[in-house]
Amino acid sequence: MAAVMQKVDLSERREPTVGDFDDLWEELTLAQKFAASSLTQFGYRLNFIRDFHDTHIAILTCNDNIAVISKGGEINTHPNIQIRL
Repeated sequence: MAAVMQKVDLSERREPTVGDFDDLWEELTLAQKFAASSLTQFGYRLNFIRDFHDTHIAILTCNDNIAVISKGGEINTHPNIQIRL
């Protein structure tokens, strides 16, 4: 039962509501904000942020395209990740 609840919690974090966008934006580093701002001009949307082994990454999507922004603001438009729906 706990595993099911955890899975539900994770899926809710992956798909923020409109009000959550500002909260996510505030969690970005300054470098990530600049990079994300440039990607939003091309239609990308900030979906979620993950801290994995001290790597704070922001994940953005645009249609079927995925972009990842590192803590330092480096953009990778062809990351080797899959997003679960």
